[in-house]
Amino acid sequence: MIAYPITPVGKPRMTRSDKWKQRPAVLRYRAFKDEVRAHRVWVPEDGASILFVLPMPTSWSGKKRAAHDGQVHRTKPDVDNLLKALLDALYEDDSGIHTTAQRKVWGVEGRIVIAPWSWPDHLPQTAA
Repeated sequence: MIAYPITPVGKPRMTRSDKWKQRPAVLRYRAFKDEVRAHRVWVPEDGASILFVLPMPTSWSGKKRAAHDGQVHRTKPDVDNLLKALLDALYEDDSGIHTTAQRKVWGVEGRIVIAPWSWPDHLPQTAA
C-alpha cells in the first residue's frame, strides 16, 4: 500500500474551447495531472484498491472535523470522476485496467492511497 500526498480532483466536463480558455476547474485538473506524474503514482493493471481522501474545509469547527475524519464522503466530486482523473493522468490508454475498487472519505489532508487488489479466483454461482 502506497499513500501519495496529492489532493484528489475529479475530471471536469471539458469542451474544445478549454484548450485556450482558463477555466478554474480545468486548471485544477491539469495541475492535478502534473502532480500525479511528478509523484510517479502507480496503479497496478491487474487491479487496485484506491482510497481517495478529500480534505475537510478549514471553515469547519474542530468538533465537526473530528467527527468527520475518516468518514465516508457523500458529496461531489463523484468517485468515478476521481478515478477517471487519476487514470487519465497516468495512462494514454487506460483500457488495460480491468479491476478497481474505490472509496472516498474525509480527511485532514488530501491524499490518494493505492494497494494492489485482485478479483477472487472463484466467482459466486448465480441462479439459473
